[in-house]
Amino acid sequence: MADIVRIIIAILLPPLGVFLQVGLRGAFWLNILLTLLGYIPGIVHAVWIIARR
Repeated sequence: MADIVRIIIAILLPPLGVFLQVGLRGAFWLNILLTLLGYIPGIVHAVWIIARR
């Protein structure tokens, strides 16, 4: 259930979804960069990080 909420948050605001999953690690900063470069890559990366853990 918590993963579903994180995925919904990741769709709306990808860095927040990644932050809730991993904290301030490298994946969070990578997601911020991907989101700035394009919203869709940020979403894909965030959902991938949440789904694999």
